[in-house]
Amino acid sequence: MTDAQTALRQLAQRRWRMAIMLSVVMVAIYFGFILLIAFNKAAMGALVMPGLSVGIVLGALVIVLTWGVTLFYVRWANRHVDGEIERLNAGGA
Repeated sequence: MTDAQTALRQLAQRRWRMAIMLSVVMVAIYFGFILLIAFNKAAMGALVMPGLSVGIVLGALVIVLTWGVTLFYVRWANRHVDGEIERLNAGGA
């Protein structure tokens, strides 16, 4: 196996590790929210202000965190993965 192939394989492994880690984070956030709904309805139904419950605020937070995790991954991939692929394509293995 050439150096470029080894570097590409290592890059793919790093990318998969990051993807799995962020997937675990998202599953924990989502299932934490669902478990709160299932087991603590009273707390989720508590009003923050008239017409706005804790459940709605946390649901919106889940959506915002999803965007945040996606943004984190895109920036990480742009900094680490894309640059490494350009370097490998240029023959700089």
